[in-house]
Amino acid sequence: MTQDSEKPNAAGAESGEPAAEPKPAPKRRQRGRVFINEERCKGCGLCITFCPTHVLERASRFNTRGYHPPVATHPENCTGCDICGHFCPDYAIYGVRLAEPGKPKESKDDDKD
Repeated sequence: MTQDSEKPNAAGAESGEPAAEPKPAPKRRQRGRVFINEERCKGCGLCITFCPTHVLERASRFNTRGYHPPVATHPENCTGCDICGHFCPDYAIYGVRLAEPGKPKESKDDDKD
């Protein structure tokens, strides 16, 4: 049994048209930033373990204390949630949320008259 209608492939080979270029993915706005004080770090890895967006990995280099500090291998994924900072026993890392473009920063002094 043969089928009268065939599905055209995605490249448009049946119609003789060249394949359309795929559109690049839209750039995501960076939502947060992580700051690491490598010299304070004792290499416990709690920040790496608890990072929900997997921004951090253990560095291959040593700090001056002989530990492997974390390094931000995927900083574009950081949301600034600061979970890394909450778990760090040495206060060697923290995350901050970045302000959205076009939105004014909220300040605590706005309520004062």
